[in-house]
Amino acid sequence: MATHTFEFEGANLYVESDGDSSNASLLLWPPGSSTVRVWDHLIPHLSSRFHVVRIDVRGYGQSTVDDLHEEQFQLDQYARDARFILNSLGIEETHVWSQSWGTRAAIVFCAQNNEFAKSAALYAANLDLPDVSAQRQGTRDAAAERESLGIEAASPPIGFNEHRDAEAAQLTASALRKIQLVNVIDELTMPVLIGTGSHDPNLKSSRVIAKRLPNAHLVEFEHVGHNAILEHPILALNTFLDFHDRLK
Repeated sequence: MATHTFEFEGANLYVESDGDSSNASLLLWPPGSSTVRVWDHLIPHLSSRFHVVRIDVRGYGQSTVDDLHEEQFQLDQYARDARFILNSLGIEETHVWSQSWGTRAAIVFCAQNNEFAKSAALYAANLDLPDVSAQRQGTRDAAAERESLGIEAASPPIGFNEHRDAEAAQLTASALRKIQLVNVIDELTMPVLIGTGSHDPNLKSSRVIAKRLPNAHLVEFEHVGHNAILEHPILALNTFLDFHDRLK
C-alpha cells in the first residue's frame, strides 16, 4: 500500500493506493460516514487485479478542509477532487465502484468524466433524496433475515468511521443527501452495474435507473439492506468481479 496527500482547492486530501500501477485503475467511493478503511476487507481481492485508489473525501477520515464553508461540500467538488488526484497519480482512465452514499458522488464523477470512467458499479443507486430512516430499517430487517438463514455477519473494518474533524464529517454526510440526480444519470455512457439490496428502499430508484440506461445491468441482492459491501461482502465482491469479467 502507498499513501499520498494532495493539496487542492482548500483541502488536504488523503489517498491510499494498492496493487500494480500497470493494472487497470479502480476508484472506490465509500458509503456514508466511512473512510478508506471501509474497503480494507476487499482490498486483497481487488489489488491482485486492479490498481486500487481510495480517497478520504474532503471532511472525512484523514482529509481536512481549510474552512467549513458550504461550497467545500458539494458533489461537483468531490468529483473535481477525484479527477485531480487520479491525474496527479498519472492515471489516464479508471473503473469506478461506489457504495450507498458514495454512489451519489460517483454518479456526478462519471457524468463529468464519461471518456475517463470506463465502467461504473453503483451499489445502492438512488436518484431521489435518500430516506435515511428507511435505509436503516431495511438494513436491520436484512440483518435479521440473514441471521435466521445462518448467514454470518462480517465485522466492519477497524477505523471505517473515524474522522479527524467530526464537524467537517457531518457537513460532508449532509451534503450528499441534499441533491437529486434525476437530471444527471442519463449522461452516463459507460457500462453500469447497479447492485442494490432487496431490503433497501433505494431499490425502487435503482430499477428506474436500470430501465433508463441502455448500458445498465441491475442485480438485486437478496437478504441485503443498504450497504452490501459490509452486510454481505462476498456477494458484493463476486458480483462486481463477474461484471468486470463480462467487460473483457
